[in-house]
Amino acid sequence: MENLNHFIESLNGILFSDYTVYALLAVGLLFTLWSGFGQYRALTHGVAVVRGKYDDKNDPGAINHFQALSAALSATVGLGNIGGVALAVALGGPGAVLWMWLIGILGMALKMTEVTQSMLYRNTDDPENPHGGPMFVVKKGFAKWGLGPIGTVIGGIFVVTLLISALTGGNMFQAWNVADITNTYFEIPQVVTGIVLAVGVGLVIIGGIKRIGSVAGKIVPVMCLLYVIAALYVIIMNIGEIPAMFALIVKSGLPGASPDAAGAFLGGTFGYAAMWGVKRALFSSEAGQGSSPIAHSAAKTDEPVREGVVAGLEPFIDTIVVCTLTALVILSSGAYNRGPEAFPESAVVQIVQATDADDQPIEGSWTVDSGVLPEKTAEAKRILRTGESEAGWRENESVFVVVQGDDNADTGLNLHRISGNVAKDDDGNWIVNWGSLEAASQPEFLTAEDGSLEVGIYSDYAGASLTAHAFDRVTPGLGMYLVSIAAWLFALSTMISWSYYGEQGVYYFFGKNAKGAVVIYKVIYCALILLTTIAAMPIIAQDDGTKRPLIGTDAELDMWTTLGLGVMLVANIPIMLIFGNQAMKAYREYFKRMDAGGDPPHEAPPITEVVEGKDVE
Repeated sequence: MENLNHFIESLNGILFSDYTVYALLAVGLLFTLWSGFGQYRALTHGVAVVRGKYDDKNDPGAINHFQALSAALSATVGLGNIGGVALAVALGGPGAVLWMWLIGILGMALKMTEVTQSMLYRNTDDPENPHGGPMFVVKKGFAKWGLGPIGTVIGGIFVVTLLISALTGGNMFQAWNVADITNTYFEIPQVVTGIVLAVGVGLVIIGGIKRIGSVAGKIVPVMCLLYVIAALYVIIMNIGEIPAMFALIVKSGLPGASPDAAGAFLGGTFGYAAMWGVKRALFSSEAGQGSSPIAHSAAKTDEPVREGVVAGLEPFIDTIVVCTLTALVILSSGAYNRGPEAFPESAVVQIVQATDADDQPIEGSWTVDSGVLPEKTAEAKRILRTGESEAGWRENESVFVVVQGDDNADTGLNLHRISGNVAKDDDGNWIVNWGSLEAASQPEFLTAEDGSLEVGIYSDYAGASLTAHAFDRVTPGLGMYLVSIAAWLFALSTMISWSYYGEQGVYYFFGKNAKGAVVIYKVIYCALILLTTIAAMPIIAQDDGTKRPLIGTDAELDMWTTLGLGVMLVANIPIMLIFGNQAMKAYREYFKRMDAGGDPPHEAPPITEVVEGKDVE
């Protein structure tokens, strides 16, 4: 298992090298300038289109503009906003948020371009059930140049990356987060969550894009409103901290001003913060990834640019609004650099050489010997609403200690985590089954100014659990219920949309004969939900005889989702550049016609009809 993890980490290092980040930023800036800062058009004309002022039931397509935006947003405004932002802040620090904003702004131009391209080249052989996406762009675009076979192959390569992303970020990330947070707060076994999710997703996706658009059109507005209200409540409760938080975000995101390590936050260099901000913003908004165009291609319209402008609203809603609220909740509450949940006696805890199942020492591998766990602190119990007489620990709870030693290749600093899982020994005492840290020299615990050892045990709030913890720090119980409900809604909406994306990839491979293959794909998709939640349980045998989850920490969760995101970006960026000129030409011609008074808007239909799609029936 370790070999697989190392392989994926190495592959992610290539996919998400500095050059990939620079290329994406450059492409986003290119289309921002090329479109004359088209972000403005998205925030003005795009809103009018979504409101239904240009809806026409006679146009080809399956759903209206609002439902297409909702379907795409249901894939983007999801656990990437709750769990993804938490990962970025927890590992990259406050500076990651600045880079999320930058990607959000540039992402608006990327979304407009890639969706316009897909609308120009979408397959409307069946006007009631159109098909689109980068795979059709490259296939039909190359065919026009007499290079059809090459376009078909390149489109097939993109579909492979699409399926990888659909099964990792669109499925595994969502299922793992929901199972983790449900188990954290309600102690419901992860596999039970997996069964419920798999059944719920299956019941929706069997109805195709019309049912997905209908469900998304109802879930997305409700879940966004619910989450925004709660986030604003926490921000208002910490209103005095907000100006300082904005200053910290800007300062920490610039070169030479990396924040100091504190508590659970290990610190990091400028580049580390930028990488996390870019990566999680891309995962959350899907800008440049090529996924959203698939949902937008189902929109009822004969104006490709019109739907492209609507798509430009996605990164603004997703990253600039919702992700920022999540980041401010985590930062202002102090969740990201929180203190330890327990303080064992330094004389009892020590770092020792790890051993294998035969109790033989493992060279260059270090672990922790902590003995019996002390009770959690009074503050930790208050947040968790645990009785004073209780220790506060849970079976299989993920924890870690912070140690110093060799330089950390990721952060550029010398701090590391050693993680473990809480369990009970034969006498009923709470203990930790610690993992190991690979290092040439023996790491040490941190030292206080008076020379004493700083030994603290932290609960590892990974992904959405950290966001829930941030809410709970302000009002105990708020995160438990709010984030749990939001996580379920976000995950369901994201998974049903991503299942459709993957389905379109299957259609690309099999064409009109794809019906049977699509059924098999949907079964596999739902089965993977269940398998992922099983992977969140202790199932992997360790050298010392204990077991650990296949995906147990925030870093391991990120590793799998980064794989899907990275391969799609690398495949889609060249397609955007090759066909960018056609999109920009159509963009200029469309707004030249609109600015001259062509195709004036009609009166907006009742909002209820727009939400339900009745205005285009």
